[in-house]
Amino acid sequence: MRKSLTMIHIANSPEQLAIDVAEWLVGEADAAIVARGRFTLVASGGTTSRLTYETLAQPIYQRRIDWSRTYIFWGDERTVPPNHPDSNYGMMYEALLRHIPISPEHIFRLRGEIEPHHAADEYERQIRTFFGDEAPCFDVVLLGMGTDGHTASLFPYTEALKANDQLVVANFVPKLNTWRLTMTAPMINASRQAAFIVTGKAKAAMLHTVLHGPHDPQQWPAQMIQDPLWFLDAEAASELDTP
Repeated sequence: MRKSLTMIHIANSPEQLAIDVAEWLVGEADAAIVARGRFTLVASGGTTSRLTYETLAQPIYQRRIDWSRTYIFWGDERTVPPNHPDSNYGMMYEALLRHIPISPEHIFRLRGEIEPHHAADEYERQIRTFFGDEAPCFDVVLLGMGTDGHTASLFPYTEALKANDQLVVANFVPKLNTWRLTMTAPMINASRQAAFIVTGKAKAAMLHTVLHGPHDPQQWPAQMIQDPLWFLDAEAASELDTP
């Protein structure tokens, strides 16, 4: 069961927002471990998420999460090796994973260095194996949003937006002339809670469109995500219709 309808949290700065998200994640982890014995987190890439991961790596937060019962997956990945500067895994490893006492067996990396369709199929099998007889349902999926309205690697008018039965797909993005690996919207929407983290004035106009504009998820794929939390800084929220 989803924990919230669409809700918006606004912080004064990206740094304060990272603290607020970290505090929220500590609470989500505690609740999941009490309820189900484990916490499953789907990570996102991007500079905004990096600040959150760096905050979680600080001792005051690091020691408040039971990493022995935490399992980390990725919502999308670039088609690069893990040591490449563009790797979402590589970014999170440097910002958080190398600083925390988590078993490598609890880290499920999307392999961007192999053939994209094979990597997507492999990851879907890993997810289904992890959940066993249960329908795959992550506790928290973290998401970013691009200035074009994309989220994860669900880009406007791309084939991945049509996926219904698949959990993970290889998605060719013509505007970038590259393949991406991404969880599908149905997989993200099956989570207990999806949460966007969006910062910066450059995202303000698109954020207004996604939240207050016409419903056109093919053009603005972030609209495909159902009942998310929105963690925003003041600049990103500057064009929203708020009281």
